[in-house]
Amino acid sequence: MNDLLGEIAALKKQHNAVILAHYYQDSEIQELADFTGDSLKLARAATKVANPTIVFCGVHFMAETAKIMNPEKRVLLPDLKAGCSLADSCPADRLYRYQEMLRANGRRFQTVAYINTTADVKALSDWIVTSGNAEEVIRRVPADQEILFVPDRHLGQYLQEVTGRQMILWNGACMVHEIFSVGDLLAQKRQLPGAKTIAHPECPANIREHSDFVGGTEAMIRYVEGFREPADFLVATEANMLWQLQHQTPRHHYHPVPGITCACNKCPHMARNTLEKLRDCLADGGPEIDWRPEFGRARAVLERSLLN
Repeated sequence: MNDLLGEIAALKKQHNAVILAHYYQDSEIQELADFTGDSLKLARAATKVANPTIVFCGVHFMAETAKIMNPEKRVLLPDLKAGCSLADSCPADRLYRYQEMLRANGRRFQTVAYINTTADVKALSDWIVTSGNAEEVIRRVPADQEILFVPDRHLGQYLQEVTGRQMILWNGACMVHEIFSVGDLLAQKRQLPGAKTIAHPECPANIREHSDFVGGTEAMIRYVEGFREPADFLVATEANMLWQLQHQTPRHHYHPVPGITCACNKCPHMARNTLEKLRDCLADGGPEIDWRPEFGRARAVLERSLLN
């Protein structure tokens, strides 16, 4: 392990690279990264780094977003097969046809896309949101226009609840957050009656309704930091987030909410990135995210949505 970490450090210095890692990456990758964060924090961080090479330890749409915001930089992804069930659920051609059908029926709407989408979908959208800024953006859409929200129906339902705006919801969901077991959560709450439950808004309503706090990963960190005395937290999001919570606020105890089929939920796409693949992509200079024509339109939407 020490040899591998030494190789990565040497290659990073050799190529003047910076490593960005999502909170859902394995702890070993988070620990050595220059920046860790949720999608919003990392998208903003990617616009501020001076290094010519960005290695994005996350999934494909995240590295794609980093390239969109940094067309002059080389953006590497340790494994190009690190995808996303949400992005897969909303192909650009299907979205385009649906938008055209709505327009043909006289519907006036704006398309709000979760950042967990491809660049092609971002280019078809009016706004891009993350779990960290979605409520703010939804409130900015004029009341005389409908909102087509893609692709996460659970996040969309949550946003309807907190903003009061009814929306046209795409039928997509995160394969990790959708399978938390409400029965196991209730059992945990009985075993730890003083524990607070924190859930990501990508979770279904049956998990959110039994939670004390619902928010994205950055909001979770701020929430637990607000408890000065040691406390127990039941955490309904991707399991690697528990390492980040423990790392930042170690006085508390964190317990993963089980999934229907496993003791803790891990994203198989995030898990495709390993230390070995990180080393190899630095050594080989790839896989690299190449610029595509639709990135220009997507960039304009991202800048308006995330940077202003």
